[in-house]
Amino acid sequence: MARLIIDADTCTGCEACLPSCPFGSLSMKDGLALVDESCNFCRACVEACPVGAITVEMEEKAVPIDTGSYQNVWAFIEHEQEKVSSVSLELLGEGRKLAEALGCQVCGMLFGDPGDVDHFAKEAIAHGAEKVYVMESPLLKQYRTDPYARAAVDLIRKFKPEIVLFGATTQGRDFAGTVATTLGAGLTADCTGLDIDPETKYLKQTRPAFGGNIMATILDYPHYRPQMSTVRSKVFALPPRDDSRKGEIIRETLQMTEDEVRTKILEFIKGRETVNLADAEIIISGGRAIGSAENFRIIRELAEVLGAAVGASRAAVDSGWISYEHQVGQTGRTVRPKIYIACGISGSVQHQAGMKTSDIIVAINKDPDAPIFKIATYGVVADLFTVVPKLTQEFRKRLGR
Repeated sequence: MARLIIDADTCTGCEACLPSCPFGSLSMKDGLALVDESCNFCRACVEACPVGAITVEMEEKAVPIDTGSYQNVWAFIEHEQEKVSSVSLELLGEGRKLAEALGCQVCGMLFGDPGDVDHFAKEAIAHGAEKVYVMESPLLKQYRTDPYARAAVDLIRKFKPEIVLFGATTQGRDFAGTVATTLGAGLTADCTGLDIDPETKYLKQTRPAFGGNIMATILDYPHYRPQMSTVRSKVFALPPRDDSRKGEIIRETLQMTEDEVRTKILEFIKGRETVNLADAEIIISGGRAIGSAENFRIIRELAEVLGAAVGASRAAVDSGWISYEHQVGQTGRTVRPKIYIACGISGSVQHQAGMKTSDIIVAINKDPDAPIFKIATYGVVADLFTVVPKLTQEFRKRLGR
């Protein structure tokens, strides 16, 4: 919270502050400036006051909690249409690393209809969860913000996890913010890296910032818990499945009625995804150097021969050469294929944020100083219009296609 202070002993009643306020929050009484409750602490009047009589002070809004009572790393286990989201399992793998650094357990948080979620809990355990906290209710059969947020808040308040991770999916992004606001906790969105500070043991959350021009590492305020993040799919590796793992399932019942839910589900219609970049094992991407929509033909020909998906940089999408659903990068899709071939892509920080975890990166670019070469497994300094057709021809010959 903030408050604006006007020092009566310093104020000269010159009225210089009045026209500076864009909200009309200042007035004069008995020769002194006064501020009303419409002030939003923009500090314009502080700059305008010639005698320095106006200051803004910050004060704490909430009382710090006992952070020592919070422990364990939780990953939200998202599921839809009888399938666990892959990002949830990826978070269990990364969550285990965080838990090992903290000396605690990695756990799952799962919601659903009673008796309908046991197989999801077993899958979470098989991928590394030592405990799965299950909130059950018919209201949780399909996703709605109100019951999901209530379920998460109730579990977190009762069992006090130190860290809670959500997938940066439509669902995770929607209700994680509600959970954080209700708990008075911080939330770092769209993280691409997580780590534990060895000295403070705080969660270090890395994400692109300022339009992707820098990578920012964010720490939550140290006196509040839990520390919460949403994380993009394919940023972390999927942990190996081991069905012999044993884990504990803790069941709770949601104390909520249908009357308390502000939305109703009339029908569920699954959209048809025309470009499945997330699950593609090979992606051929074109960038600014492609030059036109017509020239994407050579990218599609190579992709067809290799059975690959077609990707693109933001520059190519912004130019209108290919649709947004093909975009790879910070403002597009995050991918983790076995092979990523970047054709005419310089490799900005924004683009690297979406593909740098690919197993093998092949870069084709005329500029030997292009940033993409710094992360490439193999680099070809040449004109893509010469190299790509030759690759297509050679792969067609060897694969018999």
